[in-house]
Amino acid sequence: MTHRFELVRLPAPPPDVSAPAPSDALASSAVDAGEHTEELAVLAAPALLRLLQLTSPALPIGGFAFSQGLESAHELGFIPDEASARAWLEGTLAEGMARLDLPVLKRLRAAFLRGDEAAAAYWTSYLLASRESEERRLEDQQVGRALSRLLSDQGVPGAEAWLRNETVTHACQFALAAAHFQVPEGATLLGFAFSWAENQVGALSRLMPLGQLASQRVLAAVGHAVPSAVRFAREVPD
Repeated sequence: MTHRFELVRLPAPPPDVSAPAPSDALASSAVDAGEHTEELAVLAAPALLRLLQLTSPALPIGGFAFSQGLESAHELGFIPDEASARAWLEGTLAEGMARLDLPVLKRLRAAFLRGDEAAAAYWTSYLLASRESEERRLEDQQVGRALSRLLSDQGVPGAEAWLRNETVTHACQFALAAAHFQVPEGATLLGFAFSWAENQVGALSRLMPLGQLASQRVLAAVGHAVPSAVRFAREVPD
């Protein structure tokens, strides 16, 4: 598969785009196995249920349909078995999600909480421009637009406008929903990362002979690494 690379010019970043909102005070501690108890304790039932809905594989936004390069990696022999599948996803989580998607998601959520449309536009454009190929950009736009349509149908303010925005991304609309439903920062990043992992394992199970038990072992291993990735992402500077 041949990917076409393009350079995209971005506007200058708005000032203080990552400044935390007051409502994030309860989500300020590092998220790992022993330190995110306080944040989860204050995650009210309505917000928790909305987060579960956003991360559900049943959400009709098509996230499960995109392999994000896994198909090419498998065809080239980089992912022939369970061990390599686990290593690939753990590496992508640590070197990709934790350094790009999750830090940008954090800033998008903060921008929506502040009502800062310029910051939201900048960071979703930044994320889209960071995709390594036109195919990856189209995937992100399609999933983002599908989530925008769903949120608009459920009456989330501002979601409908993103249907006509060429820079819409999945993370952008996930952040809009998290801000609207008052999902804390750490829980937002945890949910997004685990949902990504689940979709990637699902894609792998369709590409290679990875049985149900093996798929769950891979998901459990990658899921175990998610809190550390979130902790790292929350500290990434602009």
